[in-house]
Amino acid sequence: MHAVDADTELDIFDPPRIADRLYHDLLSPPEIQQVRRRVRRVAADTIAPIASRIARSDERIDGFPRDAFDSLASAGVFRIPFAGDVGGDDLTHRATATAVAVEELAYYSNSVAAIFDVHCILAGNAVNQGTDAQRRRWLAPVVAGEIVGSFATSEPGASSDLSPTAVTTEATPTPTGWVLNGRKRWITNSAVASFVVVLARTGDRLSTFIVPTGTPGVTIGTPDRKLGNKGQITADVILRQVHLDSDALLGEEGGGLKIALQTLTYGRIGIAAAGVGMAQAAFDHTAAHLARRHAFGGPLAGKQHWQFLMADRATTIESARDLYLKAALRLDSGIAFPEPEAAMAKLRGTEISVDMARDAVQAFGGLGFTQSLGADDTDGPVEAFYRDSKIGEIYEGANEVQKWVLARQIFGREITG
Repeated sequence: MHAVDADTELDIFDPPRIADRLYHDLLSPPEIQQVRRRVRRVAADTIAPIASRIARSDERIDGFPRDAFDSLASAGVFRIPFAGDVGGDDLTHRATATAVAVEELAYYSNSVAAIFDVHCILAGNAVNQGTDAQRRRWLAPVVAGEIVGSFATSEPGASSDLSPTAVTTEATPTPTGWVLNGRKRWITNSAVASFVVVLARTGDRLSTFIVPTGTPGVTIGTPDRKLGNKGQITADVILRQVHLDSDALLGEEGGGLKIALQTLTYGRIGIAAAGVGMAQAAFDHTAAHLARRHAFGGPLAGKQHWQFLMADRATTIESARDLYLKAALRLDSGIAFPEPEAAMAKLRGTEISVDMARDAVQAFGGLGFTQSLGADDTDGPVEAFYRDSKIGEIYEGANEVQKWVLARQIFGREITG
């Protein structure tokens, strides 16, 4: 690589928030705007200082970022999605507040946003559909941040396809409960979780189970080493003759697919919000850099190429934010599957995060391609966005699946299948 001059005129790690000037939120009720301000303060105070460490960690050596998790627990961020009877904030628009929290966390760390997403939106939301006893036993400590929750649907051969024929993890009834056998793949938080919500086949249908990770026969695999989201620790969950009492069944027998799909729909809104958060951060860094970086007789922002590109990106980020807010508000209104907005939001939110991350690297040039700058080992300003953003297009239903969902809305299942 050719030598690159250091960019030291301004602090490249704390750019102005341009959305505060460009974006006018006419969708969110006042309580949501208050949540946004609250989580932004928490994220700036506790996540921003450790975001670079998390982004460049080694999953197998550094492990789960417990300090980040504990900071969110201490600040009451895990209370946002839940009702008062389990210690939650008892908000009116819980899904929308949760999605806004995800965006604000992802602005600094997509890993931390993903931990929050899985802990609350996936594991917490699934348990929230259980009995009062299950909610008291498992959900209340999740809300307090006393334990970590995890959620397991994906398998080596079943991820976006969660049909009963694709899921091989099996639960067999016993006189006192169930015995589980199978292997789950890519399970976030599993390395430190107290329980995993597991989707398993029961006969020719699917059911969900709350599986304490300390149960004999439960093994957590070696954490994956990933391209990005280094603080989002994923590992296999291996189930060998795992005996569970009857009260481990979550919901009705055979009702697991409905719980899983409803939870994953909520999750897609969260991933959309995370994409918007990363895109906004990359946008802000890029705009600040273009304004101060001089080349060919003036600032890069004076070049029409960058002016037009940034105008397009600002428009897409605003549209993506509106889409996830609309999907979340529909979910809060009682619509369990807020399509097509959830699919559109996931599609656009994750696409813009990848596009804007790539643009940020290009705008910063050599500075964008480096993890560390020069002899003092200062962290590069934008390369983590490039690595972290890509996963959004893959998990919680690959973007191709979202297009298929939308095609079904347009043409009907009788044509699309």
